Amino acid sequence: MMGGHHAASGAAAWVAVTSTAPFALGWHPVSDVGVMTGALVCAGAALLPDADHHSGTIAHSLPPVSEGVTKLVAAVSGGHRNGTHSILGIAVFTAIAWVMGMVSIRTEAFGEVLVGPGIMAVLLIAFALRAWKVTGGKRWWNWTLSLLLAACVAVFAPEEWNWMPLAVALGCAVHVVGDLLTTAGVPLLWPLKFRSPYWVRRYRVLPFDDVWRDGGNLSLPILGDAGSWREWLVMTPVSLYAVVGVAWAALAQMGFDTQPVWDRATAWAGSLGA
Repeated sequence: MMGGHHAASGAAAWVAVTSTAPFALGWHPVSDVGVMTGALVCAGAALLPDADHHSGTIAHSLPPVSEGVTKLVAAVSGGHRNGTHSILGIAVFTAIAWVMGMVSIRTEAFGEVLVGPGIMAVLLIAFALRAWKVTGGKRWWNWTLSLLLAACVAVFAPEEWNWMPLAVALGCAVHVVGDLLTTAGVPLLWPLKFRSPYWVRRYRVLPFDDVWRDGGNLSLPILGDAGSWREWLVMTPVSLYAVVGVAWAALAQMGFDTQPVWDRATAWAGSLGA
């Protein structure tokens, strides 16, 4: 799946899980500020499994730091689309977020400031901005905007970072699911890799050869190859859902009564189906 679509799926998943809007699931409700900032952070987290790719979105997001990080991750995880695209990889990224969440300093002006989540937020926001080409590829602008957004929340609403491990876990999970739905598949059980049986590889027995790849990856290739028209068909409404969810939270934060908007929208949709 393409980087921008990974980021969009992370933002949409965050809205669905945390927003209390009538079109969301609201399984883990957070504040409106949490919905907005979390969507951006989760979008960046949805790119984390590609931290093993030396020429991917993450590598070019905050150079030279990001380039060194991707080389290190690739060396540890066995190269691109190996350890980071597994259940173990999701668990490791989540554990890192949990540990970083405990790193804080106490200041006289702002009380306790969660430094660890703030640092993670800078990185993850930069990943999302790069994937969406918001900063036009300018590294100084990517650094500046990411630092400003993370600093604002870390200083003025430090409690908003309590959901960081959830955002990372959710973002990584939707990334792995997204790649699972492409033809290349993912090594879900890494470091264990089970090659498909010889008769599947030799005779290309459908649907086994599509689901159980030669190298051991598992795939449910609903979206086809990365960047295919099927991927765009699915991800366009997903992206719109994320935009609507963040905009809804922003309006609610500014004091707008959003319920009448929803009532009119559902009434209009009902009239179309009548």
